Formats: sequence, C-alpha cells, structure tokens
Amino acid sequence: MANIIEDDIGVNEEVFEIPNYNWNIFRYIADYLHLAGILILIVTLIRNRNCKGLSLKTQLFYFLVFITRYLDLLEHKQTFYLVFFKLTYILTSFGTLGAFWFFNKQNPDNYESQKDTASVTGILVPCVIAAFVLSKYKNFLEIAWTFSEYLEGFAMVPQYIFCYRESAATLMRGQGILVYICALGGYRVFYALNWLYKFHMDPTYRDPQSWIGGMLEILFFADFLSYQFQHMSILRSMVLTIDDKVNEVVEAVELKAFPNRAEGSKTGGENGGMRRRNVVGNQQEYSEVVAMQEVL
Repeated sequence: MANIIEDDIGVNEEVFEIPNYNWNIFRYIADYLHLAGILILIVTLIRNRNCKGLSLKTQLFYFLVFITRYLDLLEHKQTFYLVFFKLTYILTSFGTLGAFWFFNKQNPDNYESQKDTASVTGILVPCVIAAFVLSKYKNFLEIAWTFSEYLEGFAMVPQYIFCYRESAATLMRGQGILVYICALGGYRVFYALNWLYKFHMDPTYRDPQSWIGGMLEILFFADFLSYQFQHMSILRSMVLTIDDKVNEVVEAVELKAFPNRAEGSKTGGENGGMRRRNVVGNQQEYSEVVAMQEVL
C-alpha cells in the first residue's frame, strides 16, 4: 500500500515509503510553533474578552485554509500526529470565528472593523484562479489543497494591514497579539528550513505551491518585524495603497451591482468603510508610533 507524504500537514504526493528526512527537527519546531500561536491567540481572546487588535479576515482565511487542505482526513487513514494537528487547527479556527461573533454581539466596539480593511474578494479570487490553473492534478482534492497553499501565503496579510493602520504599534496593546503574530511567522520560517533540508537530502524534491505561499508569508512577516522593532517598513506604504485601490474597485463594482448601497457609502454608514479607512491608517504619523514605543 502506498503511503502519503504530507507537507504543511497536507497531501502532497504518493510514494511507497515516507523518507525519514520528511520528519525532521525543523518540521517539528514549525508544527509546535503553529500550535503555540493558536493557543496564545485563544488565551489572549479569553483574557481580553474582546477581539481588539485582531483581524477577523485573517481568522476566516485560516479557517478556509484548514478545511480545504485537510479534506484528506475523509479519504485515508493517517497517523495520530497528523490527525491531532489537523483536527486541532480546524476546530480552533472555527472556535476563534465563534469568539469574534460572540464578542461582537456583546458589544460592536469589541471588534475594530474600521481597521480590518483587507479585501476578502481581492485575495480569494486570485487564489481560486491560481488553484484551478496551477494545480498539478485537476481533481477536487488537489485543487482544494493548491488553493489552501496559495491562500495561506496571504492569510496574515489582513492582520498586517490591521497593524499598519493602528494609531499605535501592536506592542502598545500588550504582548499577546505580538507573540501570536511572531509564533505564526516563526512557524513559516521553520517550514522553509524544513523545505531546504528536504531539498538537501533529496535534490529531486519539488513543492512549488508550498514554496510560493511560504516565501510570500515570510516576506510579509519580515517586513512586519522591521515595522515593529526597527521603526521602518518597505512594504507598509505599498500594501496600504494597494489595499485602498483594491477596495475602491471592489466597492465600485458592488455599488453598480447593488445600487441601494450607494446611500450608505455617501453617509458613511456601515458600508462606508472606504471613507473611514484613510482616517485610520494613511494619515498616521509613524513618528508617533516610534515615540510611544520608546516610552516602553
């Protein structure tokens, strides 16, 4: 019987034996950093009793990543290690979305939607197209897995945009959110080391979907760390500008398709996110962030 090699704890390719180098120290560190990040997120939500400082869209993207990547749970038997991590990721991501709903229902101010401005459509649509075009095999499981790999590369982007639009750096909210972001960024860094190690052990090893998504995520993570600790960012201005432009296009299309939303856009109602967005993020003086961090 053929076994399954799994990368990012997902289906990759069928072989007769799982090479020992597939289970290496870099992969284990990455998996447990990912798990630690999720636990830190849950503890932060429970302790703060609100979702302030967190992006709902990032949590939605991760839920989509997990339910599309781990459909193989229904297809074949797997080791306890894989089943435990996959079910944990799915259930905790679902629970996190439930926490957002619960806290927002208690008090709408518990979730700062005016800073969570990343376009869901602008991220999902390109990932869906890429999955259909670039998946190795044109079957549902393979397309879903490929989609999850590309989407994960952008899953943290809404959180980074949220932090870029903050009037003060994430550190000012306490350590929980920052540690959560660093844990997930570190998870991707160690998975990249895992890929390098596997390539060193087997020069024929190829996994372009994982590599592309992983490198994008590491790039955003590195820029975020520079923003937090060195008070400088290469991507911040570009990311916010693109975010604004994408949302302008999406909102224009939505207003044409749903004319009744035009009134909300003009009055700055709940559909007037674009009107509030520039006030929150682009007019912020970064010197203020630096000064507040220096107080720490």
